[in-house]
Amino acid sequence: MHPGRAQLLTRVREKLAATAQDPTPEVMAAVVRAEAGGVLGDTDLLDALRFLQTELVGAGRLEVLLAGPAVNDILVVGPKQVWTDQGRGLERSDVEFEDDEAVRRLAMRLALAAGKRLDDAQPWVDGQLAGLGRRGYSVRLHAVIPPIAVDGTCLSLRVLRPATQNLDALARSGAIDPEALALLEAIVDARLAFLVVGGTGAGKTTLLSALLGRVDPAERIVCVEDAVELAPQHPHVVRLVARTPNVEGAGEVPVRALVRQALRMRPDRIVVGEVRGAEVVDLLTAMNTGHDGGAGTLHANSTAEVPARMEALAALGGMDRPALHSQLAAAISVVIGVFRDSSGSRGVSEIGMLRRGNDGLVCIEAVWTRAGGFTTAAAALAAVLDARLGR
Repeated sequence: MHPGRAQLLTRVREKLAATAQDPTPEVMAAVVRAEAGGVLGDTDLLDALRFLQTELVGAGRLEVLLAGPAVNDILVVGPKQVWTDQGRGLERSDVEFEDDEAVRRLAMRLALAAGKRLDDAQPWVDGQLAGLGRRGYSVRLHAVIPPIAVDGTCLSLRVLRPATQNLDALARSGAIDPEALALLEAIVDARLAFLVVGGTGAGKTTLLSALLGRVDPAERIVCVEDAVELAPQHPHVVRLVARTPNVEGAGEVPVRALVRQALRMRPDRIVVGEVRGAEVVDLLTAMNTGHDGGAGTLHANSTAEVPARMEALAALGGMDRPALHSQLAAAISVVIGVFRDSSGSRGVSEIGMLRRGNDGLVCIEAVWTRAGGFTTAAAALAAVLDARLGR
């Protein structure tokens, strides 16, 4: 950065901080004129304002990328290396920063906006930003600064775009096979509890939201999330969102506490946007106390991994292995696997049914796969659906 610009930026930032004013264009123009001592012409003033707008407002140089309608992730691994994922895999963008110090300043400013601390004593941050970018979506922030990040500041932004598609739209796009569509609709109608599982960016939340849109309009759905993503097309949805602690470590509202609150809100269905911690204990307890049709998502590479993944999470909540498998067998009926391939295509890969063996442990038995269609185990799920639907 040019020394003159750096000094001007420092003075303007200090002035705005001292007066607690929002950095609107009008306010910044007045501060720039005052700090420049009246020596800037109109052209220089406009250049300074553009620079300061980038440095002090929103996501700075990344704003143009956040404005993209299809962007999912923005990854900065250096001042000249900014990558995006717009559903086609990672692609290098033409956005660049002046130097690593500019990336660091942006990361620290975004961390502060998220109520987090990022400095030499706390060299990484994980937080959430509301209303970032022109579209106003929530954005999940992660950043690491040197010396932990050896090659320079690393910044990751994930756009948490509300999932509003319905099942028919997903089927038309090819994400859901016609056979799978009919089965998924029956699972929702029969009020079977289910989990949607898959890897990062595989479309778990998108499918869950679409499935919730199938729920009877007379039912009340209470959703608990750590970030606002679920937006099902349903007339009676209550959404509760967790809150992370502030810089002082106070004010945290965890997902687990919200699951307990959801039980007191007369829910017909309780949904946890993503099960990633000890809240799995409370979710399973809720599903075993008369709340049929509950749902959630789980990060797992395949449906077969679900029991082991749930064991690990339940241990965080003090539930041992035998108890977890007993609760799991009673609470969850179906597991739906989703995938994302190297081209960025997403869809339903597998639908499985939970089975409990003679050893008391739960396993997932596939009833439908994208590659092979229905399996011999499909008859067992069909019998359950017929009994629940009275057909």
